[in-house]
Amino acid sequence: MYRTKTCGELRASDAGSEVTLAGWVQRIRKMGGMTFVDLRDRYGITQLVFNEAADQALCDRANKLGREYCIQVKGSVCERESKNANLPTGDIEVIATELNVLSESLTPPFTIEDNTDGGDDIRMKYRYLDLRRNAVRKNLELRHRMTILIRNFLDSKDFIEVETPILIGSTPEGARDFVVPSRMNPGQFYALPQSPQTLKQLLMVSGFDRYFQIAKCFRDEDLRADRQPEFTQIDCEMSFVDQDDVIDLFEDMARHLFREIRGVELPKLQQMTWHEAMRRFGSDKPDLRFGMEFVELMDVLKQGTFPVFDSAAYIGGICVPGCASYTRKQLDQLTDFVKRPQVGAKGLVYVKYNEDGTVKSSVDKFYTPEVLARLKETMGAKDGDLVLILSGDNANKTRTQLCTLRLEMGDRLGLRDKDKFECLWIIDFPLFEWSDEEQRLMSTHHPFTMPNPDDIPLLDEHPERVRAKAYDFVCNGIELGGGSLRIHDGKLQEKMFGILGFTPERAMAQFGFLINAFKYGAPPHAGLAFGLDRFVSVMAGLDSIRDCIAFPKNNSGRDVMLDAPGFLDDKQLDELCLKVDLNQE
Repeated sequence: MYRTKTCGELRASDAGSEVTLAGWVQRIRKMGGMTFVDLRDRYGITQLVFNEAADQALCDRANKLGREYCIQVKGSVCERESKNANLPTGDIEVIATELNVLSESLTPPFTIEDNTDGGDDIRMKYRYLDLRRNAVRKNLELRHRMTILIRNFLDSKDFIEVETPILIGSTPEGARDFVVPSRMNPGQFYALPQSPQTLKQLLMVSGFDRYFQIAKCFRDEDLRADRQPEFTQIDCEMSFVDQDDVIDLFEDMARHLFREIRGVELPKLQQMTWHEAMRRFGSDKPDLRFGMEFVELMDVLKQGTFPVFDSAAYIGGICVPGCASYTRKQLDQLTDFVKRPQVGAKGLVYVKYNEDGTVKSSVDKFYTPEVLARLKETMGAKDGDLVLILSGDNANKTRTQLCTLRLEMGDRLGLRDKDKFECLWIIDFPLFEWSDEEQRLMSTHHPFTMPNPDDIPLLDEHPERVRAKAYDFVCNGIELGGGSLRIHDGKLQEKMFGILGFTPERAMAQFGFLINAFKYGAPPHAGLAFGLDRFVSVMAGLDSIRDCIAFPKNNSGRDVMLDAPGFLDDKQLDELCLKVDLNQE
């Protein structure tokens, strides 16, 4: 056998036993006539001891080892005189009697340690080395554990796991598809699924009333910290349920995961409407770990004395506790922050309510002390607090800018604790949203989302006012999952397609398989999908989902380790009936 024990399991109770270990050399230390080697595998680190006095040749061979050499060692377990409390195996060491070099190693391009000296680019290029690091490996172990817990939970609730195809037809109504040319059908293309949405609805028609899948999904989108071109969903669908049934079941699943993974007991979660979330936080995924709720200030600050506010469609502020001591430099930094193109505000107004009762504002000359006192009362500010105000001619856009400022202040004040979890459901989303690019109404979620039955009469004249029977699960300002009730009535689905600008012919061409399936007794059904990558990253306290994915892409969508995407040779392109001219204008 290559090993009888792992490098993480030996304890003082094993003293005196003979063992065989295998792993990678973490570090080597020579002290007098002794050579100490830290041997690492997935399970931990064990200290090996090579003694010149006992075996000079063996010790000489140990001295020639390099970092990341893959070796096998036989020896006896001995209790250490100077124990290492920082290691689970710190009470023992192995006195080596045999050494076998299984594979030599080049000098690694970065240190294989928790606090590595490797930057993101080089770690992604040598990801197979990065995965040896405990800090990265433990994220994948957490992902594995969460996946097992999810599968077992859903199995206990009578869900059945069904795999759906990866090569499907394109659905341009959503995000951009990744497409795959078909050699056997020249000029035609498959698409990689953005989600198994229509397929899981077909499973409901088939009578599989509780489906789930740990599903790979693909979207050709610009990347952010919480986005990758390929990602994994915990994809679920249920028949004969209403919104409360879905929310209750998956809230129980979330509660189970938080309890098992983090030892946190989630309370019964609040449900907040989309309109309330936008009004109070300027976001449909509000971070509730701290306050600074928005206060609308139109009545207070539209006094006919400050043209910027007098012409605004929205004026809103946040009260930042204890920050009246901010210097002019700090306030200028905040102004520069909101003026960045990513935020887009034209400026920032501040009011400092100082500890001594004095007031200092960037708009002192436009407002009387009485107005500023009324502002203090409206904002709920106390002496020592700082009020930050944004305005604009588009209310939703200004709220989004104010949301970004609120989150920035939460970060600066250390209020976004990664070990604190505040979860909630957002409900009553708008069924449609206006697309400036398309110049038409688009589905906020997808065309199969059920409108709120109370709002169906509005579909003909005021579709923009119709609420969806949709729900998102939000934790710490991150959307971890979402879903909706689905339309199962053919006439209602036809009306939806019409509002979205689909002709009957186009609807049949793209979704005919689903339309026809619904003619054979479609049950009422609903579903939800959690982003597994995001869920794991929240549990692990990560800023990016990349470190809980084994082989992620970089911010340009490239796999720098595999050097993909890449070019195909002419023979492959000819077989696929594709021609690529990189020199065309």
